[in-house]
Amino acid sequence: MARIISLEGFEVSQANTLKSALKKLSDDSIDIILCDVKLPDGNGVEFIPTVKQKYPAIEIILLTAYGNIPDGVRAIKNGAFDYITKGDDNAKIIPLLHRAIEKSTLQKRIAQLEKQVGKKYSFDSIIGSSPSIIAAINLAKRVAPTDATVLLLGETGTGKEVFAQAIHEGSIRKGKPFLALNCSAFSKELLESELFGHKAGAFTGAIKDKKGLIEEAHTGTLFLDELGEMHVELQAKLLRILETSEFIKVGDTKATKVNVRIIAATNRNLQTAVTDGHFREDLFYRINVFTIALPPLRERTKDIITLANFFMQQFARKTGKHIERMDENFQEKLQQHSWKGNIRELKNVLERAAILADDTVLSVAHLPIDIQLQKTASPHLSAFDLASVEKLHIQKVLLHTNGNKTETARLLNIGLTTLYRKIEEYKLA
Repeated sequence: MARIISLEGFEVSQANTLKSALKKLSDDSIDIILCDVKLPDGNGVEFIPTVKQKYPAIEIILLTAYGNIPDGVRAIKNGAFDYITKGDDNAKIIPLLHRAIEKSTLQKRIAQLEKQVGKKYSFDSIIGSSPSIIAAINLAKRVAPTDATVLLLGETGTGKEVFAQAIHEGSIRKGKPFLALNCSAFSKELLESELFGHKAGAFTGAIKDKKGLIEEAHTGTLFLDELGEMHVELQAKLLRILETSEFIKVGDTKATKVNVRIIAATNRNLQTAVTDGHFREDLFYRINVFTIALPPLRERTKDIITLANFFMQQFARKTGKHIERMDENFQEKLQQHSWKGNIRELKNVLERAAILADDTVLSVAHLPIDIQLQKTASPHLSAFDLASVEKLHIQKVLLHTNGNKTETARLLNIGLTTLYRKIEEYKLA
């Protein structure tokens, strides 16, 4: 058998016991195992789970002189690629090996892609070294292995979905579904159908049963972005899922059980929404189990150039251009900008710059006109001018509020946007 297989171009390694086979598996790179059922130290059918547990990509073909249906069924259930009887194997074995090698190669490729995807969405993919983002990452790492509901707070574009995916990848639900839904993108009726699904005939156009995202995310994670925009009536149904792990589809009369972890995000102040009657108080306390506040980019000034470099390289590859660096004026303009759209805005700016670039260096001319024309703040403020007094006063109030920007803006009687602009202008971040 070894000679026949070798003549077909396969590299063959032989073992006469299961123990010696396991040794070869640990020493060599094996794709397929041809295994007899009866061996001196065990049974080939029972050997399959041992191999599959440690080497899931290896395909196993069982050979036996005593073919019987129960053994064949058990072998396939245990994960064997095929089960054939000796005597009629010579004509079958080579085509079988080629099919097995195709499956093994595909399995390895899938495993490699899963590893790449896992890396892409892991905590290592979150770029930044500023204290505020490191603190947020550390909190997310602590909560990820648990099954706790997580609430991510932050402005639009701060990377809430990236954090949600990283938490999912760091949990026991890794490898299970991760589904995301923006609650502000649908009307109440459409959102209810998308989330909870419906039964055929529940409304005009519902010609067949439909699973909602909550059911599709069973055993995995559902990320609800812009939760503060969800209609109050749907909030009650979401609350029931969090409390009882069950819900009722639109048009159904019985409850559906589901095992799903909820990660929610919002850029709204939910406590204010509760006071205003736009958000259920009971849901707020149920969803607010573990809160992580993601800092806006203007509070992460030391990360701006790091992120910009990452996006520059990403879009250089995408556009097929050889962009090596950003010049000093380009970097200075990036650091001066207020970044109201946060990381998403920075990414868009770098994509635009990469498209416009004709050289290996990005310059101010590649930036949007509003960023090009912004004025440079004076680094040296006089001790007697109004700006110096304003800067000192803002510092004192920030110290008084322990860095709470909303409270600082209230005490200063200015808008929050104005405060952020002043913080950026005076380099107080």
